[in-house]
Amino acid sequence: METWWFLILEFAVAISLLVMSPRQPFPGPSKRFGWVLFIVASLLLIGETSSRPTAVRVHLVVMLAFGSFGLIRGINNMIRTREEVIVAPFSGVLFSVSATALMAQQWEDLSTMEEYAAFATIVLIGMGQTWLVFRGLLIGRLPLAWSKAGLLALERGNLGGQHGAIECFEKAWDLEEEHLNPMAWIALEKIHEFLGSQDEANHWRKRLNESGGKQAVAAEWIDAIDNALIRVSSTE
Repeated sequence: METWWFLILEFAVAISLLVMSPRQPFPGPSKRFGWVLFIVASLLLIGETSSRPTAVRVHLVVMLAFGSFGLIRGINNMIRTREEVIVAPFSGVLFSVSATALMAQQWEDLSTMEEYAAFATIVLIGMGQTWLVFRGLLIGRLPLAWSKAGLLALERGNLGGQHGAIECFEKAWDLEEEHLNPMAWIALEKIHEFLGSQDEANHWRKRLNESGGKQAVAAEWIDAIDNALIRVSSTE
């Protein structure tokens, strides 16, 4: 019966990653991790129907391996590249549960000092997981990543719709990183002008002027937007 709880957890994490992936500037990493975990969980589910059901320890080892790998990649994505913020917290759930359960299985064989060490490790794991949840799911902000995603969508000619340039640039702002806001405003102004939406262009031009105008934006960024729009125009 214990294995079913771990199966539920594995499927819950996989489905959560797949559902939340479209909300990230770059959904690829979380979507791939979610699908791989979903496939592995499905294989483990099939194993449960065999004459020799999958042992609890197998689930724990699989979750520990996936959690460790996901933490390494997810923290890198969240802190260094700042492309997405959901892989690390959900991988942390797998790692925390599996590591704690593995230590609990060995608890009776531990000496007093080993019990203290194991308890301290569990506390540290819990604190780390709490930090991941707050840093990633609750206060994760990705204005720069949304700007990168917007420029990438613009270069591909994807202006509207889900994960289009307009949607990405509309999310590419942050009260704590106000120097990034004019980059989004000027991009939105130019895109709406290109589409002939003058009212929208005027709205974003006003926002841009409130943030310092074109002088607050690097010339290289303006050139990148203009060149991308020229390429889009030439392909129509």
